[in-house]
Amino acid sequence: MYIKIIKPLLDFVFSFIGLVLLFPLFVVVCCFLFVANQGKVFFIQERPGKNTKIFKIYKFKTMNDKRGADGKLLHDSERLTSVGKFVRKTSLDEIPQLINVLKGDMSLIGPRPLLTSYVHLYNEFQNRRHEVKPGITGWAQVNGRNAISWDQKFAYDVWYVENCSFLVDVKIIFRTFLKVIKKEGINAADAATIEPFNGE
Repeated sequence: MYIKIIKPLLDFVFSFIGLVLLFPLFVVVCCFLFVANQGKVFFIQERPGKNTKIFKIYKFKTMNDKRGADGKLLHDSERLTSVGKFVRKTSLDEIPQLINVLKGDMSLIGPRPLLTSYVHLYNEFQNRRHEVKPGITGWAQVNGRNAISWDQKFAYDVWYVENCSFLVDVKIIFRTFLKVIKKEGINAADAATIEPFNGE
């Protein structure tokens, strides 16, 4: 009952309230990113949701599109702007995903939606992360986020699938606030973002 009825209702109510309350901050972040990214404010990308159904995720764009002499995008760490770094460290880049929650593509809490290119690399255990809606925050995020290995991340995701409940979600929300305040686990060691998943 919680997963099928109560959780979706709470997602809708709190994402709507969140968007209303955070609207002034939303506008301010948009203005700063507009300047930092030469007019590009949002990062929009297709991601797999529940049952691997594809949807478009919305985030604030924290990296510019600068390219090297070969025409390829520079490394993530070289494209991460000072404004983008602040937005990412404070997790403000996740605010637009409240729109995804309102639309029903995502939940406030669940496994993070990863790249569509990873789907064919998952084994049966790893693919279980798609048995529930992806979330803005989740069990893996409050247990290391980008600073943990892929094996650990998948193990945490599947644990959540098997143990999802109201009390677990409340615990994740509480620990998420602590993580945001402490700015823990934002990046992988010695990297601006976590290394790509290669199926191993």
